[in-house]
This record gives sequence, C-alpha cells and structure tokens, in this order.
Amino acid sequence: MSRSYYEFFNPVKIVSGNEALEHIPYELASLGVKKPLIITDGGVLNAGLIEPVKRALVVGEVPMAGIYSDVPPDSSTSVVSAITQFYRENGADGIIAIGGGSVIDTSKAVNILVSEGGNDLLSYSGVGALTKRLKPLFILPTTAGTGSEVTKVAVIRDDASGRKVPYGSSFLMPDVAVLDPRMTLTLPPHITAATAMDAMTHAIEAFIGTAKNPLSDAYAVAAIKGIRENLIRVLAEPKSKDIRLKLAESATMAGIAFSNSMVGLVHAIGHSLGAITHLPHGVCMSLMLPYVLEYNLPQCEKAIGELLLPLAGADFYSKIPEERRAAETIIYIRAMRDELFEKTGLPRTLSESGKVKESQLEDVARMSIDDGALLYNRVDASYEQVLGLLKSAW
Repeated sequence: MSRSYYEFFNPVKIVSGNEALEHIPYELASLGVKKPLIITDGGVLNAGLIEPVKRALVVGEVPMAGIYSDVPPDSSTSVVSAITQFYRENGADGIIAIGGGSVIDTSKAVNILVSEGGNDLLSYSGVGALTKRLKPLFILPTTAGTGSEVTKVAVIRDDASGRKVPYGSSFLMPDVAVLDPRMTLTLPPHITAATAMDAMTHAIEAFIGTAKNPLSDAYAVAAIKGIRENLIRVLAEPKSKDIRLKLAESATMAGIAFSNSMVGLVHAIGHSLGAITHLPHGVCMSLMLPYVLEYNLPQCEKAIGELLLPLAGADFYSKIPEERRAAETIIYIRAMRDELFEKTGLPRTLSESGKVKESQLEDVARMSIDDGALLYNRVDASYEQVLGLLKSAW
C-alpha cells in the first residue's frame, strides 16, 4: 500500500472545553439546523448525560425533534431503519449523537438514509457509494477511545445475514465534534481504561503502518503522549474535568491519525475477536497490542523504537540505546497493561478475559486474515501466523 504521495483530510470542526456543550446552539444555527434529533442509548440517558445538552438547547431556544434512546451496543440495520422513520415523522433536520461507538456509527448510518432517501442502507455499503454532502451531524462522544467523532467510517450489522457491513466515505465525517468532560465523568474505571487503550492502539498502528505520513504522525505522537500522561491520573482522579478533557482530546487526535493512516493487524484480529467472542473492542485492542508489535518488529523496528519517546518521556528515552528502543517500547506497554490490570481488571490475556474459548481461536484466525485492516500492516500474516499470535495471547 506504500505510495509516492499521501493524503490528509480532517474537515471536522472540534469544539472542546469545560463549557463546550453550551456552544451547541450556535453550531446548530451556523449550519441551519432548527430541529435536531438526539440519538443515544439507555445507559447515557440513565446517567443523565442528556440533561446538560437539553438545557443548552432550551437556553438557545432550539426545539428538539425528539430523543431516540434505544440504540443497542451492537447496532443493526433494523435499528437504523427505526430511527430513520422516527427522524422523518418528527420533522428533524439534523442529528446530535450522544454516546460511544455504536451510537455514533448508527447516527452516521441514519444520516445516509435521511440524506439520500429510501430505506436500503446496504446499497450504500463499501467505499465511495456516497456522492454528496449529508445532513448536519453533531457528535458528543461519551467515551475517550473510539475516535469515531472524526472518522469517515461506520460499521452496521445486517440483520438478514448477521455480518457486519462497513460504510466508508468522506461525506460520513461529522460536521462538529463536541468534547466536553461532563460527557465522560461517569465512565467506570474498566471502560475508561479499555477505551483509552483503544485510542492508544489507533495511534500506534497509524504510526507504524504502510500509510503513515508526517501529518498523521504528529497527531499520533501527541495522542500517545496525552494518553500516557493522563490515563493513570484519571483513574486516580475520576472526577477531574481537566484530566478527562485531556484524555478525550488525545482520543480524538488518535482518531484523526488513524482516519488518515488506517490501522493494522491488531485491529484485524480485534474485529474478529469481537465478532466471534463478543469481547469489547477496547479490551481486544489492549490485549493483542504487544503481541502484534512483537510480530511486526522485524519490519517496524525503527518506528516502534520512536514510540518510546511519547510513551516513556524524554528522560527515559535518552538513556536507552537506539538498538534497544523498540524492545523497550513493548516492555513499557506490557508494564502499562499490568498496572491497568491491577487498577481496573483490564485483562492482559485471552484466558484472563473469561469470555474467550480456546476452541474459538481457529475461527478468529480465519476471519482475521480476510479483514481489510491487514492491508495496512507492514508484515503480512497467514492463518497459521495469526493463530500463533492468538495462542501466544491465550
């Protein structure tokens, strides 16, 4: 996939800060939205995270088309159809998505149908099927990890076939991402850790993959440094808005990095692990990361070694000889996972997860080698090699 040129695209406006939510009415008005629909899930609704958004809309005299709060963790085409009908029946003219990856992907898919018309979501699957700008879409992430608020992809399960269908287009990118620490204050420690390690993996794979470039590298390095500096701190001070905000900003920067430089083998395996074992995505990322880095070491030693600087800091980095830096990077990541295991129970192996059966590993390996993320990994992987990685991680 190496090319003699690169592309970098990040049109999403980012509004970030301790009072970022209060700017939503202005952002809606700037795009002509008069009656937005809020899309979220039950957990976000029950946590009261919708309330400050509703207050901001009331103060800004912006009427809502309604709130759809039944998005499941693993969204599907039938959910997208139901929300599309709700949007049309209530005269909405824009979407505010409040939630994690499933809510954001669902909102992107709904935006396809309400913008293009009809109800056949599958006809827009793959890359390049969308040809025009969609309705205004505003994202308020409630986790610091997915990066979906700045990416051009969505994945929705097809109810008929059961398979997860990808959708990719620059037109899927939201108009505005609002980062407000009030949205992540209620995240429990294990989800905080897992989603942050998802963002860490986004940044690392963007930095070492075949599509890396100087601009995405800058975002990736900043993201890794921000996660390293703030993840353990936020576990110690979970109600700190300033630390939560820094972690959210780091996750968004990781999203910008991988949206432009893509991900690799960790994600190829993680997608399959999640599909077959239903292990949460962030857990899959954290669990497989050091094993895949070791596998990639022969072709990525220099890039992996450079990651030691944002990971461990300048003092430690300067003391390590260049030929040892890649190995020390992996050691550092393993030590970080050990600390997260002690503080939150985030598993380091497949067996520690308690959700994966050894008999499932062959199916995971078979699915992994067909995953598109593998195309951007510098080292190709066969079924036998992926199976070996999974057994190492057992």
